[in-house]
Amino acid sequence: MTTPNPYAPPTAEVQDIYDPTGPLELAERGTRLAATLIDGIIFFGMCYFPVLAMIVIARASGQDGEVLVIVGIVAATAGLGVWCWLTIPSVIANGQSIAKRMLGIKVVRTDGSPASLGRIFWLRNVVNGLMGLLPLYQFIDWLFIFGESRQCLHDKLADTMVVKA
Repeated sequence: MTTPNPYAPPTAEVQDIYDPTGPLELAERGTRLAATLIDGIIFFGMCYFPVLAMIVIARASGQDGEVLVIVGIVAATAGLGVWCWLTIPSVIANGQSIAKRMLGIKVVRTDGSPASLGRIFWLRNVVNGLMGLLPLYQFIDWLFIFGESRQCLHDKLADTMVVKA
């Protein structure tokens, strides 16, 4: 018969738990801008760059470029898959994209509770992207960050805010 060791470390899995009593510190505007730029560069490099590289190679070689463009499209599709594989689990777990994780910030609801993948994807990205088709919307969205709450218009639409992780 074995008895549990009273000096053994706990074996329970620890998860990030929302603490409503803890104050949330808003992310700096510059950090948010840097995260957006870094995420854009990563996404461009993984999804658009392969197609552009194959088009340039096809034009430079003077050969039939259809095969190279198809290779670029396949590589871009694979890049999108890898980007999703890296990003989606982190967004689900912490509300962080690749760059947000690197810079120590995350997206949460305005009450401090975790933001769901659906809220982040649909309201912060898809709806905001569709509204971006309206003239001057993107500019107005960016200007909202200079308010006291540091929330862009897409944050207000999704009832989210970006805080230090």
